[in-house]
Amino acid sequence: MKRRLFLKTAAAGAAAGAIASPAIAQPMPEIRWRITSSFPKSLDTIYGASEVLAKAVSEATDGNFQIQVFAAGEVVPALQAADAVTNGTVEMCHTASYYYVGKDPTYAFGTAVPFGLNARQQNAWFYHGGGNELLNEFYKKANIYALPGGNTGCQMGGWFRKEIKTAADLQGVKMRIGGFAGQVMSKLGVVPQQIGGGDIYPALEKGTIDAAEWVGPADDEKLGFNKVAPYYYYPGWWEGGAALHFFINTKKWEELPKVYKSLLTTAAAQANIDMQAKYDARNPPALKRLVAAGAQLRPFSQDILEACLKASKEVYAETSAKNADFKKIYDSMSAFRSDEYLWFQIAEYTYDNFLIRSRVSNQL
Repeated sequence: MKRRLFLKTAAAGAAAGAIASPAIAQPMPEIRWRITSSFPKSLDTIYGASEVLAKAVSEATDGNFQIQVFAAGEVVPALQAADAVTNGTVEMCHTASYYYVGKDPTYAFGTAVPFGLNARQQNAWFYHGGGNELLNEFYKKANIYALPGGNTGCQMGGWFRKEIKTAADLQGVKMRIGGFAGQVMSKLGVVPQQIGGGDIYPALEKGTIDAAEWVGPADDEKLGFNKVAPYYYYPGWWEGGAALHFFINTKKWEELPKVYKSLLTTAAAQANIDMQAKYDARNPPALKRLVAAGAQLRPFSQDILEACLKASKEVYAETSAKNADFKKIYDSMSAFRSDEYLWFQIAEYTYDNFLIRSRVSNQL
């Protein structure tokens, strides 16, 4: 009797060991990746997204999955980050998709397009409106798998060396402006320049360019644009919610264990939220400091905004007519935007507008 009980207990213990042993025998594999950023370390909010992602992945894997972060220029120049991922020089990068519209204007939708989605709407479209799936279908042609990796919120319209009161004043202005918006601005006589963040200040200072847009107060203050171009315009209608992405080499992504794919996706989402929160917290005090230092805030006039909207529609129509990928994603984004603003005008806008008026009138 005792012998049968002992054998039964021993068998149960052996079975338990058989169940537990695979978990012990299969630790997380050691993987070492590199990520190149399109941004300098000095712009810690936008550059910092890569650090947030790398830290989260390392901590979740007890250091087994390490991603080393490199600033723009340390591995490749800022505007060659996507190419480095495509050709396998690095496993991934953190960049603005619209930097690569020279390859195909469809890249613009990964960041922002003129009079497009605001930051919350971008995330809604990416995660729940089919945006991620459409973009990754397109990026796959370049051997890229993308995860949203941050948002700046609505950006400022940029720094100008002279006042711009009407659309006619834009004629001949040499302006640093990224992505698809440059094509729109060129219809209004602007000469667009694609310049990396670290090179904008010297170009403004030397007069190589007459104006430059970058992000918003927190980053613009660090770059010192107010010292060489006093007029600070708003809003940045071409970047109502500028998104950043982590581009990952498709082969390297597919080689990852399932658990690492899940962790990387979660870490990217954390970086996505963190960047937006930092900009929202840091922009107000930075704007106050810039104005105190002499920056001249100016809204774009109604004349300029209407001219820019008209030009944007023309460029959308022209590009859609000759680029099927562009049209497919534009149709999705624009339909989503229409429904989003149907909702936003009911609650969000009414709420924000009331509180803004209350703050200005000192009731808040």
